[in-house]
This record gives sequence, structure tokens and C-alpha cells, in this order.
Amino acid sequence: MSFEQLRLAIQGLASAGHLPESLAYGFVINALLAGIMIGPILGGLGTLVVVKRLAFFSEAVGHAALTGVAIGILLGEPYTSPYGSLFAYCLLFGVLLNYLRNRTGLAPDTLIGVFLSVSLAMGASLLLVLAGRINIHILENVLFGSVLTVAGKDLAVLALVGGLIVAVALPLYNRIMLASFDTQLATVRGVPVKLLDYLFVILVTLITVAAVKVIGAILVGALLVIPAAAARLLGQSLQGFFWFSVLIATVSTLAGILLPITFDLPIPSGAAIILVSGICFALAAIARGTLNQLKGTAA
Repeated sequence: MSFEQLRLAIQGLASAGHLPESLAYGFVINALLAGIMIGPILGGLGTLVVVKRLAFFSEAVGHAALTGVAIGILLGEPYTSPYGSLFAYCLLFGVLLNYLRNRTGLAPDTLIGVFLSVSLAMGASLLLVLAGRINIHILENVLFGSVLTVAGKDLAVLALVGGLIVAVALPLYNRIMLASFDTQLATVRGVPVKLLDYLFVILVTLITVAAVKVIGAILVGALLVIPAAAARLLGQSLQGFFWFSVLIATVSTLAGILLPITFDLPIPSGAAIILVSGICFALAAIARGTLNQLKGTAA
């Protein structure tokens, strides 16, 4: 069944009163389908981002998407979906950054700061050149995300990227996690640490770019980090850490999409998603603090 057929089927059920009324609108269904795809993937990859301490990297890739959009528009791609330039520029950004991180010996946050600053400066310059050719306010959707702009093409890109990431990352997840915890032990056990490092950078870059339409370039990195950080507080094992992160990211994504629509709130979808995940983190921190206090009292 294609996305279009699925959307029409859901709309028919909503119109007949079998589903909530908001699902009678195509853009709501498109947004929810996108959320169902990106939530679990961002949550799962987020556990590796937190363990590898690459939160700043995911933020940098998200911000680099703005420059990718500007380059795409300049080259004649449609401003609603300049995926060619987005993927090409952000992949180049991520791979080159990782290459120099291994070669220069500079601290990762220093190198990321350099790349991010240069990329933003280039993006701002290009957008100034484009200001007379396009409505610059359209780029707000790129920065903060918008459920109204998620179309069939965006869902197809998400499905393709999501399927690729699941097919590649799941079989290699334990190896990447081992390499993240103890590089020397992983090397002794024959794990190709550097190759997996590049692969991980590519996977994070791909899902970050694919999720820009829903969450926004500025905020997409946060959904890789916040659910995983909350899950780190709740999970008592690696398995619990992973599944809590997937659950929190998925719930945050779907709730962030539905709440502004249901209650007619003037909040971008990306901001709502991150606010919900922030609330989940706060609750997890309170629960962890309370548990530690009870353990201390019992001791």
C-alpha cells in the first residue's frame, strides 16, 4: 500500500467517525506518518550519540542543513525539497569533520565549532544573495519544522532513509556501542572502529537531514540527545537504555505534532516536539533523584 492509499484510507475512517476528526486532514496524517518513522530511529541512534559524546556534532549537522538548502536553491532546486544539495552538503560536512577529527588531534568540540561557524557564515551569505529571489520567510519551515509542509515526497525520502538506517545500524549496533565504550577492547576483538565511526557519522547525518522538514534544522539535534539523556536516567541496562530512548523519542514526536493541532497552539511542530521531550527529561531526572534519595535513606 502506498502512502497516498494509506492516507486516503485513514481519512475515510476519520470522516466516518471511526477515528479522531483531526485525521480527516491529509497534512495531519502525513505529519504523523513522518513522526512514526523518525521517532524510533532518532531515539535509537540517540543512545549512540550520547555514549559517543557527539551531541554537539548532531547539532552542527542540523545547522549545516540551512547552508545546504541555500546552496540547493541557488543551484535551481525547489525550495520546498532541495534534497540533493541537503544530503550532499551535510554528508560532506559530517565526513570531512570526522576525517579531520581523526587526523588533527583537535578536541571534537573545537573542530565542530570551527566547521559550524564557517558553515553558518556561508549559509547566511548565500541567503542574503537569495533574499531578492525567494520569500525568505519560507526558510522558517526549514529552521523550526512545519507539519503543513510534509508531503508525499518527504515521506518517501524518510521511508528510504529510515529503511536504510534500520537495515545497517541494527546488525552493527552492539559493535558500535562497544567501540563507543572501549575503543581498545573493540580493536582487540577485531571490530573495525574507524570504519564504524564513519558509518555512524553518515547514518546520523542522513536521518538528521531527512527529519528537517518535521523538526527543523535548529532543533533536530535535540531529539537525538534529549530522549537518550532521559533514557540514560531511567534505564538500568543497555537494553532498557535503548528502548526507553525509542519510546520517549516516539511519544515526544507524535505528541509534539498533535498538541498544537488539537489545541490550535501557535507553536511550530519542531519546538513542540522538543518541549515535550524536555518535559520527559525533567520527569526522568526527578524520578532518578527520588530513587537515589530513597536508596540513600534505605542504606
